[in-house]
Amino acid sequence: MAETPKSATLTIDGQSYDLPIHTPTAGPDVIDIRKLYGQAGVFTYDPGFTSTASCDSTITFIDGDKGELLHRGYPIDQLAEKSHYLEVCFLLLYGYLPTSDELESFESTITRHTMIHEQMVYFFRGFRRDAHPMATMVGVVGAMAAFYHDSTDISDPRQREIASHRLIAKMPTIAAWAYKYSIGQPFVYPRNDLTYAENFLHMCFAVPAEQYNVNPVLARAMDRIFTLHADHEQNASTSTVRLASSSGANPFACIAAGIACLWGPAHGGANQACLEMLKEIGSPENIPEYIARAKDKNDPFRLMGFGHRVYKNFDPRAKVMKQSADEVLDLLGVENNPVLATAKALEEAALADPYFADKKLFPNVDFYSGIILEAMGFPTSMFTPIFALSRTVGWVSQWKEQLNDPQMKIGRPRQLYQGETERDYVDIENR
Repeated sequence: MAETPKSATLTIDGQSYDLPIHTPTAGPDVIDIRKLYGQAGVFTYDPGFTSTASCDSTITFIDGDKGELLHRGYPIDQLAEKSHYLEVCFLLLYGYLPTSDELESFESTITRHTMIHEQMVYFFRGFRRDAHPMATMVGVVGAMAAFYHDSTDISDPRQREIASHRLIAKMPTIAAWAYKYSIGQPFVYPRNDLTYAENFLHMCFAVPAEQYNVNPVLARAMDRIFTLHADHEQNASTSTVRLASSSGANPFACIAAGIACLWGPAHGGANQACLEMLKEIGSPENIPEYIARAKDKNDPFRLMGFGHRVYKNFDPRAKVMKQSADEVLDLLGVENNPVLATAKALEEAALADPYFADKKLFPNVDFYSGIILEAMGFPTSMFTPIFALSRTVGWVSQWKEQLNDPQMKIGRPRQLYQGETERDYVDIENR
């Protein structure tokens, strides 16, 4: 027996309106207000769209209260422990885990498209040497539309596929070259004999003067950072990509818009903020003072990298990232790095303090990823570019899904206008 469709009733000035309720496979019900303005002549008001579903999606689901993050139904901790980044890319793009032959073919495609057009070298050299790598990435990714004309027609499924592969394959090269340019070192070209994570590390840290061998522990940690940041539902940058896409913009412009949004410190800068906090603390002996300040409601100081605005219990990505952080610190040590020594001591002190346990303020993925990237030798200016590189597959998957959605319309949020009503123009001599 079919279930009776659910609906909600909204009453305005004595007039009632029935609004359909949609029940998802997971998460809260959603009230459909698409016809509300046409029927009642009113808008809804939701700054930040924190209570508004802007689309339906089958890619990623988050339950912050449970500490749950699923990609196509698979828990993120299982994917991070048992899988690797390119397999997760395939899962996000196509909706299922690949067979060995499918994965081999996909990895081959990505590996053989990591080089960027040689003329783009001159584009990099047009930036100032002290340009932030994110500024370079926004410009270079947007400029890809000027070099790859055979993958900008969004109405052609094959061109969408080519653009998706190109973005995933070339983003490590673009990010690594943005870094190399910022420190005045020569560009290192990608190598087809390395894995995705190995290739990125090699392009970042190799120099022509000597051999550089990627340590497998560091490569695994880098791969996990990529995996744990691959997608995160309808966040600010993903919504930006979807909004840009709704106008029919080419894929490179849409992803560049996502990078620009991610650059904001309220979004992509959490692990950078964590490292800056650790540098402010300075050394392990100062930790009790800062923990006391964090507990003081009248003190503006907050422990960055602890708790999460989405996950009210615990961040499901943090357990796996902690494992990688421990492996990296065991390999590289913390003795000569006061930031890492402070981080290790702060983690131990916070986990042992009942105050943080009661408030669910556990170290999150940003805390551990910041520690790993610092230990590897990345400056904090590269933290957000690495985030953008990791998130590209999520943006691309969401972009592809939206283009296949028959309900897609150009994004056009409404407003609550609080300005002046109509008034007559006054000539300048009479003002």
